[in-house]
Amino acid sequence: MTFLQRVLAHPESYNFQIATLGPCQVNSPVRNRAFVGLNERCALTSDVASLMPFATAGGPVPSFEKAGPHARIFHDQAWSRAAILTAGGLCPGLNHVIKGLVEILATEYNVRTIYGIRYGYRGLVAQHGCSPILLDPDSVDAIHERGGTILGSSRGNQQVSEMVETLTRMNINLLFCIGGDGTLRGARAIAEECLRRKLAISVVGVPKTIDNDLNFIGNSFGFATAVAETSAIIQSAHMEAKGAYNGIGLVKLMGRDSGFIAASAALANPIVNFCLIPESPFTLEGPGGLFPALARRFAVGKDHVVLVVAEGAGQELIAAEAERRDASGNVLKKDIGELLRQAIPAYFATRQTEVSMKYFDPSYSIRSVPAKGTDAIHCYLLARNAVHAAMAGRTNCVVGNQHGATYSLVPIELATMERQKVDLDGDLWKAVLDATGQDRLMNPEP
Repeated sequence: MTFLQRVLAHPESYNFQIATLGPCQVNSPVRNRAFVGLNERCALTSDVASLMPFATAGGPVPSFEKAGPHARIFHDQAWSRAAILTAGGLCPGLNHVIKGLVEILATEYNVRTIYGIRYGYRGLVAQHGCSPILLDPDSVDAIHERGGTILGSSRGNQQVSEMVETLTRMNINLLFCIGGDGTLRGARAIAEECLRRKLAISVVGVPKTIDNDLNFIGNSFGFATAVAETSAIIQSAHMEAKGAYNGIGLVKLMGRDSGFIAASAALANPIVNFCLIPESPFTLEGPGGLFPALARRFAVGKDHVVLVVAEGAGQELIAAEAERRDASGNVLKKDIGELLRQAIPAYFATRQTEVSMKYFDPSYSIRSVPAKGTDAIHCYLLARNAVHAAMAGRTNCVVGNQHGATYSLVPIELATMERQKVDLDGDLWKAVLDATGQDRLMNPEP
């Protein structure tokens, strides 16, 4: 059962309401907009069958507050001061989001003091000496053409009380945190500390996770660009494999706990023959093993293999290695790509079969490019709705776009409660199995 299914089964156990700083009493300066009504909401799912029991029972349908501009806002734009930070790993679109936040704050709300916090949460702790920079529409005009983030990023936990003290000294009342689950948990801690101290500071998250592993926010920005960037790599692996006798092109892609990039890349590039993701455990040898499946493919006359593996796949196969963690405390995945690079040729050597292995690990090149196409549009719309939420006094929330057309506000606690995973019974994974044909090779009929 997926997390969404569990939430729909017991909605009374979860909080869908967005925290607010108080009543909105200031007329919005936003012009020519269809304002969001106070009671407008978006259902958790677009699946009618899942919602019918709630409609039949006459009770409220589990839903999130609809994002967008409000006719009356909480913060007076005349004295508002904003801060923007990016934390965690790089991702396509970070500069697009920064640009969007600055432009909406300045042009729609006439907020003149906008700080860029350097190197994530480190920049909110004075002892690190990371001085903020002032941002305006002119300074961010062309930053979307560059990958990475003009603000820099970092991992690691900081003292919440010290970060709130910094916000207070800077007279910040609008804080935008762009990042994944760790960054959003940090934003939640700051928001809760501000509420505890009765500080009127809106803390709003913009979801950034190239692995696409946050719940209820739809595809996160940068994900579509990352999938598109895999095409050239996978095509190169295919050419290398086709150009050698019994050639094998092995591509390791990002995906620590969720295999969305690997699965989507395999589907977008149907020259992939095997796709391995964290959600679907596999063995190397024996019935259903990867190695015999590769041998079967060669045995039926195929002259090459393209294999895509997510970085978090197959961790149980290398469990004996020592555990390592990054500065934020995340467990670093052991190198499944290197294991396969060595173990596959070794297996075929025991069978006196020659193979030619080519290994590709494009992780950092994929995540450091600018967002493209509809992904870039998504960045701007997320930024726009984050600003509208913050100005309306919403806090401890993240902007989502679960159903594609309408943006909503999701409590950070719910979005980060557990990682979104590829549903092995869902359309995406079933389509991957169809496109690769790997299930027939790994689990042949007797």
